[in-house]
Amino acid sequence: MTDTTTGGNPVAPAGTRTAADVVTPELVARLTRGIPGSGRTANQSPLTGEKLADLPESTPQDVAAAYERAREARKAWAATPARQRAAVLLRFHDLLLARQAEILDLIQLETGKTRMHAHEEVQLVAVTARHYGRKAPAYLRRRRHTGAIPVLTKVAELRQPKGTVGFIVPWNYPFALGAGDALPAFAAGNAVVMKPDTQTALTLLWAREQLIEAGLPEDVWQIVIGEGPVVGPAVVEHADYVSFTGSSRTGRDVAKRAADRLVGFSLELGGKNAMLVLKDADLDKAAEGAVRACFASAGQLCESMERMYVHESVAEAFLERFVARTKALKLGTGLAYGAGMGSLAGTRQLETVTRHVDEAVDKGATVLAGGRPRPDVGPYFYEPTILDGVESPMAVCAEETFGPVVSIYRFTDEDEAVERANATPYGLNAAVWTKDTRRGAQVAARLHSGTVNVNEGYASAYGSVQAPLGGMGESGIGRRNGSEGILKYTEAQTVATQRLLPMAPSLGMTDEQYAAFMSRSLRVMKALRLR
Repeated sequence: MTDTTTGGNPVAPAGTRTAADVVTPELVARLTRGIPGSGRTANQSPLTGEKLADLPESTPQDVAAAYERAREARKAWAATPARQRAAVLLRFHDLLLARQAEILDLIQLETGKTRMHAHEEVQLVAVTARHYGRKAPAYLRRRRHTGAIPVLTKVAELRQPKGTVGFIVPWNYPFALGAGDALPAFAAGNAVVMKPDTQTALTLLWAREQLIEAGLPEDVWQIVIGEGPVVGPAVVEHADYVSFTGSSRTGRDVAKRAADRLVGFSLELGGKNAMLVLKDADLDKAAEGAVRACFASAGQLCESMERMYVHESVAEAFLERFVARTKALKLGTGLAYGAGMGSLAGTRQLETVTRHVDEAVDKGATVLAGGRPRPDVGPYFYEPTILDGVESPMAVCAEETFGPVVSIYRFTDEDEAVERANATPYGLNAAVWTKDTRRGAQVAARLHSGTVNVNEGYASAYGSVQAPLGGMGESGIGRRNGSEGILKYTEAQTVATQRLLPMAPSLGMTDEQYAAFMSRSLRVMKALRLR
């Protein structure tokens, strides 16, 4: 089927497999076995609006009990050598790749994204599992440091697990932001109590099943399901550390609750990400990259580009390419490869996108592509949309849309482009397109953003798991990936062993003699360049 309306996007074939073929009663019973909940709730697929499964609904009391089970199981898990814990991640890596068709189906059905965008989550989790499966023992190893008095003072830095980590996971990238973020917490010796969004609970229940098969003790990963305002505060209330990904508004509440208990936390929050197309950019590559950067997962990716600054000398040529590629993007609901963009997650997202676009048009913006909901494809589909002539009074100019909408702005000077890109309280992700990659890196360093991609939209930084990933400003606190991504789940412990002489007057020294001796020693240590 192909849409024949002017400017509409074509529709990919739907395929033959349905939700009922994937989410069977046997699968649901298997995945929810042992999940606490005295009530019942349900999730639905945004692709069609149909119900997927009945799920157990947890209460705050269920959350407290889950923490008790996790803390008891954590004792033996924390005592397990780091290499053995890391080996679980490597076995999970292999199970994931061998059974990826199963999780791809669930991700598509629960999030509404295309199979290719679902596979991005599989890639991210596999890379994370491999990285920490190989590197966790090195990140966590005992480290020696120079003591207060060399030779006499022996110092070791140990890394102890935080305890039981509370996770609150969003619906947009449940596998990557749920299972992927939990992997380093497990490798560090922690237990986890996780609240997924109800809509995407099956994805994380599947991940838990695979990790248990890979060797993770069953009670070390507890999953609780329920409404955010009911279950979320209970997850924070009992946690030894909190990991939250979601809106800046909710992130502030999580931070306050954790701070009241003097518990650490990491937050990845909203963004209004900017992409800069410099005058020497390869326009074909930039246009192709812009489609990925703006419309992957229907723009419901924290790193998605919502603002695009294009040098005026190449603006028309770039837009010709970008608009053509955007209009050619196929919308799709099928559980197969082939579609270019999937569905929004639900009513709230569709309402926000529609409001932002309609208000911008009413105030003078021009729609270059898209601009319409597509109920003929699915209940929450909206065309990938490019807006020109957006100005500051319009909500789409400054508010996070979190949908397939990008606004175009022209610039004449790179300093101006950098200043305008930085004119936001957010700072999560950015992109720079140029043939001169050295110059691109220089421009990138001036952008107020936790990650910046040169000649790519988001995948280069996100997939480089040895490097930290996170936001500045209202886009969050803390980092995932690399050493910071695992050490945040630990407490640094210093063990100092004093030998032969105490750190005090000895051998008959008076206080004055000891002070003089230490002063001479300090001068000698500086001369020897000791740290």
